[in-house]
Amino acid sequence: MAKIATLYRMETGTHTCPYGLRAKDLLRRQGYKVKDNVLKSRSEVDSLKLKLDVKTTPQVIIDGKRIGGFEDLQLFFGNKKNTENKTSYFPVIAVFIVAVLLTSATTLPAPAQIGIQSIAMSFIGFSMVLLGLLKLQNIKGFVNSFLGYDLLARRYVSYAFIYPYAELLGGFLMLSGTLAVVSIPIMLFIGGIGGISVIKTVYIDKRELKCACVGGDSNVPLGFVSFLENAVMFGAASWMLFT
Repeated sequence: MAKIATLYRMETGTHTCPYGLRAKDLLRRQGYKVKDNVLKSRSEVDSLKLKLDVKTTPQVIIDGKRIGGFEDLQLFFGNKKNTENKTSYFPVIAVFIVAVLLTSATTLPAPAQIGIQSIAMSFIGFSMVLLGLLKLQNIKGFVNSFLGYDLLARRYVSYAFIYPYAELLGGFLMLSGTLAVVSIPIMLFIGGIGGISVIKTVYIDKRELKCACVGGDSNVPLGFVSFLENAVMFGAASWMLFT
């Protein structure tokens, strides 16, 4: 016998509820035939809320029992808790994987002519560019998060707005192999200040914050990975300076 679920979700000319679509997808993946009731106006939404005595949509009903919204549906199918807001290093790992792939794509055609140092610098350059772009996606969110722990930005707020552009510029210059007189000071400065800020915040003040390294909306915890990112940047600039 087919399993049937009734779904009420909002989809107007100006707004489609993402959680309604996710609930529909989850039900189908669990083997349910979905009776999809689309609420096409605010009045229809308000009428349903009044009828079911609920405050939000979507709403799912299975076997005559109201399950609730998307998160309630996840719990119904055995997910103990919603992990979407759980801290994770995945965004940083994804950036570094893409940086490795980009480095490989640019060095594999002629590996004999490219040394280990150049490959490492290309990886760091790509990483800096990617991280800078992620910060610029939501510059205000980045600034708000960055101000929570960066020592210089807390004293001079304008530095937080400048930081993503400095990171981008340093990365581009590394990739192009030009103007080391500009890229080296940039990397020494932002890498040094960043590393010190992480050490003070995490290991001295013992504060638990989220890192702004991949943007203000990330759930990356501030800690060793954040310090390592700054340390690698500072170390690469130091190597360039002395070689």
